[in-house]
Amino acid sequence: MIDPLSKAATAADIARAVASGKVKASAVVEAALQRIAATEPTVNAFTDIVAERARKRAGELDAGRHLGPLAGVPFAVKNLFDIEGLPTRAGSKINVDGPKARRDGALVRKLEVAGAILVGGLNMGEYAYDFTGENAHYGPSRNPHDPTCMTGGSSGGSGAAVASGEVPLSLGSDTNGSIRVPSSLCGLFGLKPTYGRLSRAGSFPFVDAFDHLGPIARSTMDLALAFDAMQGWDPEDPVCTDRLADLTVLGLDEGIAGLRIAVAGDYFARGGEPEAFEAVETVAKALNATRRVVLPQAAAARAAAYVITAIEGAQLHLSRLKTRPQDFDPDTRERFMAGALLPGAWYVKAQRFRRQYRAAVLKLFEEVDIILAPATPRSAPKIGQKMMTLDGVDLPVRANLGLYTQPISFIGLPVVAVPTRAPGRMPIGVQVIAKPYNEQAALRVSAYLEKQGVCASTPA
Repeated sequence: MIDPLSKAATAADIARAVASGKVKASAVVEAALQRIAATEPTVNAFTDIVAERARKRAGELDAGRHLGPLAGVPFAVKNLFDIEGLPTRAGSKINVDGPKARRDGALVRKLEVAGAILVGGLNMGEYAYDFTGENAHYGPSRNPHDPTCMTGGSSGGSGAAVASGEVPLSLGSDTNGSIRVPSSLCGLFGLKPTYGRLSRAGSFPFVDAFDHLGPIARSTMDLALAFDAMQGWDPEDPVCTDRLADLTVLGLDEGIAGLRIAVAGDYFARGGEPEAFEAVETVAKALNATRRVVLPQAAAARAAAYVITAIEGAQLHLSRLKTRPQDFDPDTRERFMAGALLPGAWYVKAQRFRRQYRAAVLKLFEEVDIILAPATPRSAPKIGQKMMTLDGVDLPVRANLGLYTQPISFIGLPVVAVPTRAPGRMPIGVQVIAKPYNEQAALRVSAYLEKQGVCASTPA
């Protein structure tokens, strides 16, 4: 049995131990706070720690209140989630001068109803416009598997905190890949749910058309426990659906029988380093997936995603760009300013194409249930690295780590990122993609791969 006070304990391990009375929630929280204090000088995952709040919450659980499926599980959230009493940083300097949150974000509240205990807010790329995990104001999050390497972003702190064992569970956001990229580079399981499946209320926005929130963890079971706890309609998020799934944890042992699984070819089989495609083939072999499918016009989908992201992001930040341009990360500022200059007609064309592309991809799901694709085109680059070579072409790191994630979030499909790691190498992930509202199938595949030992995540 794994020690529930150790950094190797998963959320499920901790919840079982606390619910059974084998360990106190207070002891779990103290162990997590000690790990955070010891680890932060290396990984720089946290920007805010709410120790006294966590201790109070743990005491309530130990008094027999609020027990649930995540009883006593410490978790942390990307600092674009509202945390009561703190300004919602969203990775920025500017937001620190803003009002303090009056209450926690919707998903934070739901996890605490399930018994989880918030311990803090996590570092991220400024305003989520980032794939690296680097931050000009708070420093880079560092990859626990090699602190000289990137975590990926923009949910870099969310990846670093879980991969280092500081907490077993974190929340991130994913607009163009910001859950899946850190999950890939840090060797973790991550869930980007169907667009609108989980409430975004109480989180700082980036691109309304693409923004998703979801969990990052070291096991499929932990993803499923968190996902189940966070589901449900929320009138405060206008795109939040009232469509509920059966409890996903109940289906994890079903295996992959009956699932039609294919590998994405064409766009998703080129433009990356060999390690990315080797990871996909390893997973495909374990699943006996031999069929290849083509997501039509995936490259155009990525281009359209860039247009929508740039224009919506720029409009959101226009007043800040006018009044406090010097307080932005220069890289972020330039991207927002470029977006502000793009013609509105491009936005309209991109959205029209989005509808066509979505219809074409959904047609593929009449023939298959799961599509496999690389999560990132390579494993983690070095912190500060500006350029990388992909398939013989020199490309900017920051813009291109989301090469394979953007065409998927562009149309809101649910994805589980699963970790692989070859001996002597850094981790790299694979996307397990399903049709809308079929998170269950993607989680079943993830659980099967984990059970077979093909995909695994252990704290660095």
